[in-house]
Amino acid sequence: MDVEANDLLLFARIVESGSFSRAAQRVDLPKSTVSRRIAQLEAKLGERLLQRTTRKLVLTEFGASLLEHARKVVEEVEAAGALAQHRQLAPSGRLRISMPGDFASLGLATIMASFMDRYPAVTLELDLSPRRVDLVAENFDIAIRMGDLPDDSSLAARRVALEHVGLYAAPSYIARRGLPEHPDDLLQHDLLCLLSRAGGAQPWILTRGKTRWERELPARMTANSPDLLARMACTGAGIAASSTRFANPPLEKGQLVRVLPEWELPSVTGWAVFPGRRLMAAKTRAFLDLMEEMCCEAARKR
Repeated sequence: MDVEANDLLLFARIVESGSFSRAAQRVDLPKSTVSRRIAQLEAKLGERLLQRTTRKLVLTEFGASLLEHARKVVEEVEAAGALAQHRQLAPSGRLRISMPGDFASLGLATIMASFMDRYPAVTLELDLSPRRVDLVAENFDIAIRMGDLPDDSSLAARRVALEHVGLYAAPSYIARRGLPEHPDDLLQHDLLCLLSRAGGAQPWILTRGKTRWERELPARMTANSPDLLARMACTGAGIAASSTRFANPPLEKGQLVRVLPEWELPSVTGWAVFPGRRLMAAKTRAFLDLMEEMCCEAARKR
């Protein structure tokens, strides 16, 4: 049976308005046309949708069931219209973003400044706490998250960064404790490890060609801050696994040296996560596009 979506939309408008006359005004059609189309819809379906009295309209049992489907049509039509409107409007309003403090402290200030310059009608609100916020319940627009993402159908994600990871130590530490020549030698050293979400040290998985090395690590220190681990390594506290984002500046100054450079650690992906079932506002889309653009440009320069 071929039911016109426009007829379902009209049926929903009549129920919302409470009368044929008000619905006709809302959709800018003659009342006679509205009545005729509903009568044709009832004839096509073979059942009455509305009981008409002199004072009000009453839904039939079948009409109440059909109303659920009609309202979905209304939602889709309104979403399509809002999408077009959002794409045309200049970004404005408050943009709430959650991200790790480490990620914000190094390099993101340039992105924020560029965004504020481009979109003066947008106010930024940043939450730099390490916790994983509930984007929907806490009304955040975007969250920056590193590593693998849990399967969550209510969220969508866009990749904005790829962090390369290596092992680093200060020259003073190497002079005192020696330079590891094989991953097995790491077990005799003070290791500064990233704190896993489950607690304890996040495993180090090292590869060289087809050879893979993975062990339980006797971490001397764990922290949920890659930046802090790199800074601790600079003091000579031990060997740290850190992304090049945090290790390169002290590496260039001679404050760090690369340990086991022929071995590679898995890269870490940075994601911009946002509610997938919510219409994306112009301010959100503008920030994501700028962040992706500038992060890609920074990656090309490395």
